[in-house]
Amino acid sequence: MNKFGRALLATTALGTATVAYAAGIERRHWTLRQATVPVLAPGSAPMRVLHISDLHMLPGQESKQRWVAALAELEPDLVVNTGDNLAHLQAVPAVIRALGPLLNRPGVFVFGSNDYFAPRPKNPVRYLLPSAKTKRIHGISLPWRDLRAAMVEHGWLDLTHVRETFTVAGQSVFAAGLDDPHLKRDRYEEIAGRVPSAALRLGVTHSPEPRVLDPFAADGYDLVLAGHTHGGQLRIPGYGALVTNCELDRSRARGVSRWGAHMWLNVSAGLGTSPYAPVRFACPPEASLLTLVARPVDAGQPRSDAERDTRFGVGGNVR
Repeated sequence: MNKFGRALLATTALGTATVAYAAGIERRHWTLRQATVPVLAPGSAPMRVLHISDLHMLPGQESKQRWVAALAELEPDLVVNTGDNLAHLQAVPAVIRALGPLLNRPGVFVFGSNDYFAPRPKNPVRYLLPSAKTKRIHGISLPWRDLRAAMVEHGWLDLTHVRETFTVAGQSVFAAGLDDPHLKRDRYEEIAGRVPSAALRLGVTHSPEPRVLDPFAADGYDLVLAGHTHGGQLRIPGYGALVTNCELDRSRARGVSRWGAHMWLNVSAGLGTSPYAPVRFACPPEASLLTLVARPVDAGQPRSDAERDTRFGVGGNVR
């Protein structure tokens, strides 16, 4: 075999191994990302927030269901779900099994496009093109109303175009949320206005579009939680996410960052994928455990967040 043939064979083998790893191993490498974020009012006690997003659940994904259910052992003070829970007409019971123990804790949620519509097969190359951010292809309608009813029945608050004040771990939380900006269903004017005093002023949205992050910041929110990006889903080590599937810049595709002088943003890389693109590379599926602490008196000065990834499970990784 000549040099060209050997190089072609090596390249093919490497590509095959990469796809096998991305589809067979990493997309089930459940990860807990932890960060400490200084967003609470001065003098507030720490608050633990579990951020779950983009489950994209199929009925038979038992490993994912077990791992998410086990997150209840973290005993978060508040659970925030930023949407895209469903990927199948029959997935609502699977989502409820996954969230089951967490539904006994205080929680809030908004929905994303894949709560309303099932995914459809798409050319995977299209995802990397600019047109992917403007052209929407919807599948059949999903039973999001059933999922909403189950969450609300357990006491979780639907924050879709709602402003709410409630108590978490003895501290006041003011929160508001939006319907999915990715589908252009957001109507920020329904929640617009300066936020009242609270230990935490929280904004919740599925897609972290700058056009909704800017008004959240202008109205005085301390922290916004979002999902949608899958962390890029395919990342190149040393470069990061290739795309975010929205107008957010690549550097913020996952994790904690500052947005403006006051507000912080956490973007979850999510726990699932489309069933038609079941791969992840250098971007394992994740939930986020945020330890919120009091912000410094001079809150306008940026502070770096302490952030790390851990594998969470009983007796090791849960696969």
